[in-house]
Amino acid sequence: MKISYDSRYKIAYICFKEKTAQVETIQVGAEMNIDIAPDGTIYGIELLNASRQLGATPDKTLLVINEAVGESSKIKLAL
Repeated sequence: MKISYDSRYKIAYICFKEKTAQVETIQVGAEMNIDIAPDGTIYGIELLNASRQLGATPDKTLLVINEAVGESSKIKLAL
């Protein structure tokens, strides 16, 4: 899985697997799109206005925690 964030446009993309086939983008809400392959596989989720949707901390970062190994990292978000 890969998470990318474009601070210029405040868009995040959560990529579950690389696109190997034509995908259909389904708009789930005003600020969320999901890319789905013909077999129903979800390739990724796009979040518009991501800094608000991801709930940035007071220091304007997103905290990502890998609970399986107890590691964490911060991603700076533009608000």
